[in-house]
Amino acid sequence: MSEDEDAALWGRVRNGDESALGTLFDRHEARLFRHARRLLSSREDAKDAVTIAFFELWRKRETVRLVDGSPLPWLLNTVSHTARNLERSARRYRALLARTPADGHHPPPAAADETGVLAALRRLPAREQSVVVLTVLEGYPERAAAETLGIPVGTVKSRLARAKAKLREDMTSIEGAWA
Repeated sequence: MSEDEDAALWGRVRNGDESALGTLFDRHEARLFRHARRLLSSREDAKDAVTIAFFELWRKRETVRLVDGSPLPWLLNTVSHTARNLERSARRYRALLARTPADGHHPPPAAADETGVLAALRRLPAREQSVVVLTVLEGYPERAAAETLGIPVGTVKSRLARAKAKLREDMTSIEGAWA
């Protein structure tokens, strides 16, 4: 399916055609799921993030910004935001469990591994993380990322430069710990 077909599907979605939304889901679900899995430690949370993104796409279909006729960049950004929210919720839940008396038979769930590149990506501010996801991980041009995020191209470039510097610093400190 080409971008033109994506644009045609999007026109039907905007007019309330639920089957067109289902076709868009079938077309982009696997890519969005892979993206969510990179950001989340739980497979089920990744599935939830994709489902929530499509629900939001339907709910906000009148205001969604397309890039080259496709809602995919918007969906990728929404999955990223949803993943952050789900991780934050999971951290709160683990903290709550850690404060409750345990019966000794079941230890509280261990926190996700917070080392490595993905952990460094998660530690970036949301604005910088969105730019890295769209330009570096998903390969969209800076112009497309700017359009999706509703910011100038220069802002995308500066956020990307800051994010890369932070990631480089994190990776250098991790490598130093290995020595």
